Amino acid sequence: MVIILRKRNMIIGVFLISLFIIIGILVSFTNLIVDIQWFGSMNYLGVFFKKFITQLTIGIPTFFIIFLLSCFYLNRMVKDYAKFAQDIEIKNGHKKFSSIVIAVSLFVSLVISIFISANWWNDFLFYINSTYFGIKDPIFNKDISLYMFRLPFLFDIYNLLIVIIPILIVATIIVYGLMYLSDKTRFYEISDRGGFFRAIYNKDILMIAFRQIAVLGFIFFIVLALGYYLEAYGILYSKSGVVFGAGYTDVHVRLLFYRILLLASLISGILFMIGAFRQKLKYIIASPLIIIAIMILSTVSQTIVQNFIVAPNELDKEKMYLKYNIDFTQKAFGLNNIEEKNYDLSGKIDKKVLDENKDTINNIRINDYRPVSQIYNQLQSIRIYYKFNDIDIDRYMIDGNYRQVFISAREMNLDNLANQAKNWINMHLKYTHGYGVVMSTVNDVTATGQPDMIVKNIPPVTNTNIKITRPEIYFGELTNTYAIVNTKTGEFDYPTGDTNKENFYSGKSGVPMTFLNKLLYTVYTGNIKILLSTDITSNSRMLIFRNIKDRVEKIAPFLIYDDDPYIVVDNGKLYWMIDAYTYSGNYPYSEPYEDTGINYIRNSVKVVVNAYTGDVNYYISDKNDPIIKVYERIFPGLFKSIDKMPEGLKAHIRYPQYLFDIQANVYKNYHMSDPQVFYNKEDSWDIAKEKFTGKIEPEESQYVVMKLPGEKSEEYVLMIPYTPATKDNMVAWLAARMDGDNYGKLVVYKFPKSSVIYGPMQVENMIDQDPNISKEMSLWDQKGSSIIRGNLLTLPIDDSMLYVEPIYIQSSNENAIPEVKRVILAYKDKIVMEDTLSNALNKLFNIEAPTQPVAPQTQTSKTQQELIKKANDIYNNAMNASKNGDWANFGKNLDELGSVLNDLNNSIKK
Repeated sequence: MVIILRKRNMIIGVFLISLFIIIGILVSFTNLIVDIQWFGSMNYLGVFFKKFITQLTIGIPTFFIIFLLSCFYLNRMVKDYAKFAQDIEIKNGHKKFSSIVIAVSLFVSLVISIFISANWWNDFLFYINSTYFGIKDPIFNKDISLYMFRLPFLFDIYNLLIVIIPILIVATIIVYGLMYLSDKTRFYEISDRGGFFRAIYNKDILMIAFRQIAVLGFIFFIVLALGYYLEAYGILYSKSGVVFGAGYTDVHVRLLFYRILLLASLISGILFMIGAFRQKLKYIIASPLIIIAIMILSTVSQTIVQNFIVAPNELDKEKMYLKYNIDFTQKAFGLNNIEEKNYDLSGKIDKKVLDENKDTINNIRINDYRPVSQIYNQLQSIRIYYKFNDIDIDRYMIDGNYRQVFISAREMNLDNLANQAKNWINMHLKYTHGYGVVMSTVNDVTATGQPDMIVKNIPPVTNTNIKITRPEIYFGELTNTYAIVNTKTGEFDYPTGDTNKENFYSGKSGVPMTFLNKLLYTVYTGNIKILLSTDITSNSRMLIFRNIKDRVEKIAPFLIYDDDPYIVVDNGKLYWMIDAYTYSGNYPYSEPYEDTGINYIRNSVKVVVNAYTGDVNYYISDKNDPIIKVYERIFPGLFKSIDKMPEGLKAHIRYPQYLFDIQANVYKNYHMSDPQVFYNKEDSWDIAKEKFTGKIEPEESQYVVMKLPGEKSEEYVLMIPYTPATKDNMVAWLAARMDGDNYGKLVVYKFPKSSVIYGPMQVENMIDQDPNISKEMSLWDQKGSSIIRGNLLTLPIDDSMLYVEPIYIQSSNENAIPEVKRVILAYKDKIVMEDTLSNALNKLFNIEAPTQPVAPQTQTSKTQQELIKKANDIYNNAMNASKNGDWANFGKNLDELGSVLNDLNNSIKK
């Protein structure tokens, strides 16, 4: 019995120990296993393993090379110590040190190889996959690829060697010094006769040490020479001149001294080796002193040349290098192909011009995205757990018309759930997805001044051709938690009156929740409920990394991603589109942008994420970008040609505001191609300023649908106006085209310098100074309400300029909705404010509104009474729907009420 109990206890003990070991291993590798599973489910496993394979490719050979060299060097030291040791046991037992040598070699090799593989893998891949730019720098006549792809890896090698070799020299001195000092019979004297040290005993120890230090010192100076060779290329990133990049002093003095230092390093290496071998102290000391002296002479020479030769004649001396900086900065930021056109403002807007540009007029934005965001969240969030994160701007063909729209996704915001509802089941199994989008045209408002929503409510309702058949949003900007779908607990789909509609996820995304995976994700999330839940079955799937930005960054972290993903409706499905950028700080002569350190950037990738399945596709949108060509070589299968993007999605590609704003800011100075004009900043520009909510701030670049001067049809463009650096009048405007074959083309329209064109801030001042407008706005902006001035839109039309600004009024009540109440238009010296855009245009250009037949008074009165009664009935229905929690019908009644009130308003005007 005792034996049986012992065996049972032993089995239990072995089982528990095994279980603990398994759990320990599982915990250690959980993140790795989860990543492998996730990348596998996304079909990007090759991308995930590329990093590890590359690290192994450079790490394993590095480990063995360093291990062999370490063993050889340390064994040499051990043998020397045993050879000259006075202790017999040490002399005969030096082999005992072999295990220590191996252990130390293993440790050193492991540390260095891990460091190299962890930090060099990306530079190594760039080096071996580099491609040519086809552009050479003006100083060394080398292709730009040298600086962008190869130099970083060469500097990695240099920086490592320049640290390790001095450490080896110091270690050698210490070890052999201890050997020498351990000999109790030795004494020595310092003398200039015959050598550095004259030792009576064990002179051979010092000689061996000197030989090893001589070799290491020689290698150190050779590496130092390599460093000066590489550093010479660094003058192309100099910040010491009038602009970024090599200047006169860098080319004529600094570069010369780099070459002198290279030669001096080789000579110093030879002198050091001779001095160490022959024990000549003066040779050893002279080696570093030569380098130091030349460095001091270099610094003095550069200071003298810069202050006494360059500074008094700066423009003359730096003119050539200014030109280099201008040319290469323009190339690096994609500004070298901007088409320049004159915009002489000789045209005149009248009814004929307005009719010829009706598509432009019909897309004039009288809504501002900031108030619209507030309106969407108040009128269309329906329930507290829904949220519209931001408003996206896009264009659609709506019933055959090219229209600009606001669009926003209705996402699930679990933070807004009631505290008692924030349990694990609700957070991860029940409330798994958002639902649908809201869309409104930018130029239409209801009778109450709210956006005219053409897609709204839950489920999505529309009278247009924009249909949504798959409205569920499982992956979005606010989906920051994991979700387990297809459980026994039905997923909340959307509210319907007093009940909720449920559904089950039908996509193939995610990881199947087998028992092992339940155990894995229990460890990964730290929540035992995953393992214990009976709602989770083998058909359930775990969805992780659901935030779309986290998702795309995890797959391709080497790109910069735009902070403004936008939702797109295509073929009834919802997709997120994200602009991604290649970038570098190594482009020679290019001025870095502000404090980012970036001096080269391209929008080379368009990323598409399916809002339902989470599938991610990377499309190359700039095939001429050498950096994306390198990444395409490094990660085969990751990127697709833009030609393979579905046409419905391709129609919604837009020129990103992030890149355009960078280019617009760089172009403020770098539109000046003449070095003398650039040097004197004679024609420096600034982004035009406007007034928003009482604050003066730079204008945002604006997406607009318009017909560009000289073009035959309207197109979607992104534009920004410029003013002189110290004035408010407008001097030019920059536009990025993005429709069809014109995508990515930049054009700048310059105004004649002989005339003054009003800038946005000057128009804002005109608004403030107009007695009628300012009086009316002052009355509105009283206690109990406030005025919101929307973006001032600067709109070029047929060699003329039209200015448009919407005026919102918002009650001071907590949940008050801002409403468009007036539209201000300005043209030349004339300014008007009316209740609608149409009325404002008619008044501004003296256009007679079309006359309406006058109906008999009795009929009009009867019609008005019917409309009033109908409005009252609809209002009562809306209140009843609100009491019953039927928010869908509440929204429908509210929209119907607005339509009836609009009809009533028109009836009264008649």
